[in-house]
Amino acid sequence: MKNPLKAYENIDFLKSPHCREIRLQLEHLHPEVMMSRNNINSTIVLFGSARVPSPEKAEAGTKIAELVPFYEEARKLSQIVSTTCQTNHECEYVIITGGGGGIMEAGNRGAQEVGAKSIALNITLPHEQEPNPYVTEDLCFCFHYFSMRKMHFLQRAKAVCIFPGGFGTFDELFEALTLIQTGKIEPMPVILFGAEHWKRIVDWEYMAEYGLINPKDLDLITFCDTAEEAWATIGAFYTSD
Repeated sequence: MKNPLKAYENIDFLKSPHCREIRLQLEHLHPEVMMSRNNINSTIVLFGSARVPSPEKAEAGTKIAELVPFYEEARKLSQIVSTTCQTNHECEYVIITGGGGGIMEAGNRGAQEVGAKSIALNITLPHEQEPNPYVTEDLCFCFHYFSMRKMHFLQRAKAVCIFPGGFGTFDELFEALTLIQTGKIEPMPVILFGAEHWKRIVDWEYMAEYGLINPKDLDLITFCDTAEEAWATIGAFYTSD
């Protein structure tokens, strides 16, 4: 009779419902260890649709192709932030994305183009999401649990930059706003790229007018149209008294 597998070598057991708590711990621990090894002190989060094409892949005449400028602004913001805040020893304001295509790709791409690190938090989905090729290899992670992924997005965040997107983007946007509104996390800039786009999709003033949110909650949101505006907003937030 062969020696039985040790518990930590038994993959079927580790994947069983009995080990769910251990898997949750591992999804926290592994990224935490790797980010510490890479001296990641703080991050800037980029959220947005995986469907927004790069200029190279945009199909002329399609509605989605009209959103290409947002890809370019995400790429530019990543370049600006990464060249300003990363050194060989300390990494502040490191770009962190969901690791897929579109806006996420643009964020990781911008960092790579200036020789900087960036982080990707991928997740397994029914339609498999592959990591984009621009992520720093040691900082590319794959999650099963949305809850652990969400925690890592905000754990070191100093700003959240939201580009046009679908249900997933809305989920991340309103979760960040709720956590700040309720005092569960420290205040930080929440920047919506494309003022016209976001004001058409969500009637923010209507929510305040009917008392669904406090009028001062509108101050949690900043609308920007360019990477330079967003970077100036972040800088002003952290230099103000």
